[in-house]
Amino acid sequence: MSNTITTTNFNFPNQKSVYRGKVREVYNINDDLLVMVATDRLSAFDVVLPKGIPYKGQILNQIATKFMELTQDIVPNWLIATPDPNVAVGHLCEPFKVEMVIRGYLSGHAAREYAAGRKQICGVTMEEGLKENDKFPEPIITPTTKADNGSHDEDISREDILAKGIVSEEDYLVLEKYTRALFQRGTEIAASRGLILVDTKYEFGKTKDGVIVLIDEIHTPDSSRYFYAEGYAERQEKGEEQKQLSKEFVRRWLIENGFQGQEGQQIPDMTDTYIESVSERYIELYENILGEKFVKADIDNIDQRINKNVLQYLASK
Repeated sequence: MSNTITTTNFNFPNQKSVYRGKVREVYNINDDLLVMVATDRLSAFDVVLPKGIPYKGQILNQIATKFMELTQDIVPNWLIATPDPNVAVGHLCEPFKVEMVIRGYLSGHAAREYAAGRKQICGVTMEEGLKENDKFPEPIITPTTKADNGSHDEDISREDILAKGIVSEEDYLVLEKYTRALFQRGTEIAASRGLILVDTKYEFGKTKDGVIVLIDEIHTPDSSRYFYAEGYAERQEKGEEQKQLSKEFVRRWLIENGFQGQEGQQIPDMTDTYIESVSERYIELYENILGEKFVKADIDNIDQRINKNVLQYLASK
């Protein structure tokens, strides 16, 4: 289980700075390009877990790349190239300080809020009488603040975003429009693969030219929740848990072992067997979401492979 990449320390030509997120590490090249490395880190409840998951970074990067290609006709994006299975290179953008979360079903965080008697989330009122995993009449947008390193994302309403000047009204209308269009496309693609896109989040930024573009990841199992369409209605009717493809299985395992990211709670021990099962689950996610076989990259020395491929790409520019 040692062949994972959990932290990087590259020094690329014309490198200005490095930003380390929960999963991705982003290298600023000459205030022009961003080299984004998807590591094998696993985060849940805004906490990075202590061990990496083999192939996870490759899976996230390749799913995001594919969906960037499949949605570029409706929303422009930051991506230029993918010189390595774990790496995306794109335009440097100024990110908006909100994540646009959109939900088609009462699941995950929204379901936990609803069960606690809070029928309003991010200023949006959820109708009475819903069961967990029921479909909303219309998808709802429930934004969160974009957390800095180590801090928690927090729910925020559209009204507060505008009142606090986090995003201008003109730009926010564009973010909402793009969020709904992306979710609609993602829903259609998921349906063609026997899946339901339950909820997801999108991040946007502005290029130097002032163009709003999609950045980061899209429709990956870390940013999205999927159900299997077959049997969905029957399971809802019987009050059974839905069969799903997402990172929720990791959250459930943590909850069962007494961890929800609260102060004083201990992260449960991640055995090699458990780590291997998570890796296999991510491969299953990849193959179902993209409808193609996952091809494992050489992980004998991931750092060297990434460094070589990125240097070759930058030298060709």
